[in-house]
Amino acid sequence: MTIKPLGKRILAKKIEPENRTSTGGIVLPDNVKSEKGVRAKVLAIGTDEKIEVKVGDEVIVGTFAGTEIEQDKDKLILVKESDVLAIVEN
Repeated sequence: MTIKPLGKRILAKKIEPENRTSTGGIVLPDNVKSEKGVRAKVLAIGTDEKIEVKVGDEVIVGTFAGTEIEQDKDKLILVKESDVLAIVEN
């Protein structure tokens, strides 16, 4: 199945955070891990010519932004360009 976003939408693959533990060794639950936003790698961009991100960029999107899609055990997210908070540059 191929997913092609339309307009100013972006399809990205979620980058799962590593398991985190507190200083005392307590494993933190998933809802604590994702409070600050979600990192994702852009897989496809919509048909609008003025989108600032490009395929392959790593971005940060709002925690509750977009629609989650599962495809072949991958967690994908379909978001509007306005839901992208930042582009991560290495």
